[in-house]
Amino acid sequence: MREVFMLSRAQLNRMKRYFPTPHGVKRVDDRRVISGIISVSKNGLRWKDAPSVSGPYKTLYNQFVRWSLAGLVNVIFRELAKSADPRQGVMIDATHLKAHRTAASLRQKGHSPAVLVARTAA
Repeated sequence: MREVFMLSRAQLNRMKRYFPTPHGVKRVDDRRVISGIISVSKNGLRWKDAPSVSGPYKTLYNQFVRWSLAGLVNVIFRELAKSADPRQGVMIDATHLKAHRTAASLRQKGHSPAVLVARTAA
């Protein structure tokens, strides 16, 4: 099995100042959550397929959405990119595309993608 990605304590300490302050509710382990979000992004996984050591996938998704809306995800990735050692960098590729559920049945109906593109362009 592939080794699970986990942030180092030093990386987490660099980001701690950006985290929102808790309001009475005990915070989940930020290191575990960020590592899970990075694993999903890095490997192109669905949230359901996140490593189990990262905690419930719903927690990862909810934190990702909250932090994205607050602009924190960009700050976290920017901070991680500032690594002193270039070999420690993480590259995230955003070329993951989701096809519409009807796209799979087009060939069964005798339509080729080129014909459909030509029809929509006309």
